Amino acid sequence: MNRRRLPLSLRRAAVSWERQRPTWQEARPGLIAGALKRAQARPSGNWYVVGASRALRGDGKLARTVAGQEVVVWRGPDGRPVGGPGVCPHLGAPLRDSPVRCGTLVCHWHGLALDGAPYAGWSPLPVHDDGVLVWTRLDAVGGEEPLDAPVVPRRPEPARTLTAVYTAVGVCEPEDVVANRLDPWHGAWFHPYSFVDLTVVDAPGGPAGAVDDDPDTLTVDVSFKVAGRLVVPVRAVFTAPEPRTVVMRITEGEGAGSVVETHATPLGADGTGRPRTAVVEAVLAASHRPGFAAARRAAPMLRPLVRAAAARLWRDDLAYAERRWQLRSTGRFPG
Repeated sequence: MNRRRLPLSLRRAAVSWERQRPTWQEARPGLIAGALKRAQARPSGNWYVVGASRALRGDGKLARTVAGQEVVVWRGPDGRPVGGPGVCPHLGAPLRDSPVRCGTLVCHWHGLALDGAPYAGWSPLPVHDDGVLVWTRLDAVGGEEPLDAPVVPRRPEPARTLTAVYTAVGVCEPEDVVANRLDPWHGAWFHPYSFVDLTVVDAPGGPAGAVDDDPDTLTVDVSFKVAGRLVVPVRAVFTAPEPRTVVMRITEGEGAGSVVETHATPLGADGTGRPRTAVVEAVLAASHRPGFAAARRAAPMLRPLVRAAAARLWRDDLAYAERRWQLRSTGRFPG
């Protein structure tokens, strides 16, 4: 794709939704299952995404149940992220409801103050802030060889990036979310309001060296809908660097270098025993166009729009993931 002065194109051979080329024969269940299996075999070092770094500004905190373990994270007196169990060691108060004051988490039941250091039976957990997302390491849950830091994908330079983080929760397991992202063939069929003219030009098991020599990349040509026949065509590459993460990177077209990271964090079972998973999606938009600097300055106004677009897509994609889990859990999943 040649770079254009304007990112927009006019679809000259637009077809209606029902007349577009079927993709079901290309979206082979074995291909998707194989990509998922290889992703699950990669090391995570027992790191799990908790939420957005922006949540820890000032006296903010993040509180989440990860794989059944209550976790709370905040910034300590020196500004570094700290965290640990979300259960007060005194009488079990939920620390998610306790405020942070000057870097100290103060239990709202009896005033037990925690600054992130071991105290009164409370032991900290490893925490990592990568500038966009906050992670915690749960060795007892993950059961892998621990890593000093999480597997964070390569990202565009922060100075030229607009970031937004969206979180949703579904009744499924992380593998169902990852499988959804490793199936780009559904894009133009399932999300016609956002994507058109989608073609997977390279996938594992395809012609050797078709586009990318890496056997675990999915390369897609797709156009983002703007209005009517106006679209923005791009090439995007999907990879899974660790078991609970799928990355989409735009490699050609408008926004080349931009990244969308989808992280799946297991939360634990709901009241009926069904698994719940949080989708934490980080959008890191970048552009070399001079006008993008103004967009970055308008980030506080643009972030809600980016999150709204992600919410619309994940309304559908969580339905996909939840349906997949439902069929798997009842022995009805095809294949």
